[in-house]
Amino acid sequence: MEQKSDEMQRAVEATLFAAEEAMTAESIASHLGDADVGVVRVALGALAEQYGQRGINLVERGKRWHFQTAADLAHLLRREREQVRRLSRAATEVLAIIGYHEPVSRAEIESIRGVQTSGGTLDVLMEAGWVRVAGRREVPGRPVIYATTPEFLRHFGLSSRKDLPGLDELRASGLLDPVDDAFDALMDGSSEEERDEEEAEADDAEPDDTDNRR
Repeated sequence: MEQKSDEMQRAVEATLFAAEEAMTAESIASHLGDADVGVVRVALGALAEQYGQRGINLVERGKRWHFQTAADLAHLLRREREQVRRLSRAATEVLAIIGYHEPVSRAEIESIRGVQTSGGTLDVLMEAGWVRVAGRREVPGRPVIYATTPEFLRHFGLSSRKDLPGLDELRASGLLDPVDDAFDALMDGSSEEERDEEEAEADDAEPDDTDNRR
């Protein structure tokens, strides 16, 4: 039994090493002649543990497995190259909205952002391989809806969308605009004051039924 386990690990290792892109456990099993998917998953887990302390790690991103350079050694492989144009703030906002709310339509993105979204912004994200067309919303007009891709997870080092940082984590990292936070706090305070004023006005306007009861 142990020999068969070792043979499966070697077969899975060879398959992933030769693959041009990340593979799911199911696709690996199919490639190995319809091997048992459960056995393949066990082999993947064992390989991931074996490679955990090496210069190359076996990782899972979006249910797809691939080899990658260990994070602490990435600096050894960097080369001077032309700087890729950074995403605009609009593209970053759109990518974040899709990541947290997918699948979403362009109209829904614009509703969340409060401004119109250029078609070019979505084109940039799709060209980067981070966003894909996920179909159409079954409503009048059947608008196109967008979702993230496995490449999005791989690029940002996420196993799944569940690993996206929460609001508190974003604030702690400084990725939320403090001006926005201050504005939200101000609006919350104003809303409370307005509610107090409305309640006071309602009390003043309430009719006195004392005379009617006499």
